Amino acid sequence: MLYGICPLSVVPVRAQANDASEMVTQLLYGDHFEVIENTKKWIKIRIAYDGYEGWLDKKQTYKIDEHSFKTINKHQLYSTDLLSLMTTSTGHLMPVCIGSAIHSSETLKHKFDGSLNNGFNKSQLVNTAMLYLNSPYQWGGKSPFGIDCSGLSQMVYKICGIPLYRDASEQAKQGQALSFIEESEPGDLAFFDNEEGDIIHVGIMMKENYIIHAHGQVRIDRIDHSGIFNEETRRYSHNLRVIKTIA
Repeated sequence: MLYGICPLSVVPVRAQANDASEMVTQLLYGDHFEVIENTKKWIKIRIAYDGYEGWLDKKQTYKIDEHSFKTINKHQLYSTDLLSLMTTSTGHLMPVCIGSAIHSSETLKHKFDGSLNNGFNKSQLVNTAMLYLNSPYQWGGKSPFGIDCSGLSQMVYKICGIPLYRDASEQAKQGQALSFIEESEPGDLAFFDNEEGDIIHVGIMMKENYIIHAHGQVRIDRIDHSGIFNEETRRYSHNLRVIKTIA
């Protein structure tokens, strides 16, 4: 089995092995993975953190051995500044964004200068989510320069020390469902479905029936028993399915 690390700030993971293919998710700096298929230019990977699979350009990877892979698995040190600086082995500076896996920097022989997470505290979830406010929506994105709804919830929980799956439909299977919106606490996850009953959206609950979520951009809206109400359009944008407490 082959293994690798993402040595760059943000790298696309695609549905198929070509540059024009849909981006299904991203690797941030230090994310590690195992290789499950290998071609001349591309590798199909399984991301260690959430088991998500997709295709990665070989030029954007750094090979590691099995021992390094298992060692990295034992650590969870993530950057908490929107942008930080990494000094590479050649002495050059490289920006890395919030949520980057700093525990991989030793393997990459890089030096990090910035703030790190310090374990889970549920009260930190909303404050962490607020760092992404006004980030543009991007399908498959996981950075403050472009992020989707489940990418936002996954990254916020990741930085705070709680693992979530990548897609909203999978995240909705985690945690414990609440009977009423009044039972929710800041940091709980609200899930929304379409007319067919499929989970298509997720957001993070705030105080006083507000929610932060990625819809066009990371934004704050009102939420009630029916769903998310957009004050600008005076319409509901998403239909509430369930609210779940994860931790």
